[in-house]
Amino acid sequence: MADLLLEVRPALADAELNELFGAAWPGHRPASFGPVLERSTAWIAARRDGRLVGYVNVAGDGGAHAFILDTTVHPDERRRGLGVRLVRAAAEAARASGAHWLHVDFEPHLEPFYAQCGFHSTRAGLLAL
Repeated sequence: MADLLLEVRPALADAELNELFGAAWPGHRPASFGPVLERSTAWIAARRDGRLVGYVNVAGDGGAHAFILDTTVHPDERRRGLGVRLVRAAAEAARASGAHWLHVDFEPHLEPFYAQCGFHSTRAGLLAL
């Protein structure tokens, strides 16, 4: 199996992101990722043999807070530690940008995964818009 390459803020095409999201997220509809990446603090991409197999986005407030969004691992790559590597690389990128706190929202079944990444649960609020 070829080596895995993690990159911070690499060029990413909509086609490859949509292919990854389509494989990983049931019901994904093709989207333009340019507006998201333009506003992101950082993003981490994982490639194997040149193929995008993992992605996570880091959004920031320009100050102390950063947020992990869209942690995505191709189904063929799951349960091998790639998600944890992506999140840890995202945490380092957030730290390097000056953030002091890294936030993530997740569904209850993902709590063990994010705990493995170093997160602990807190109370938070959510308002659907």
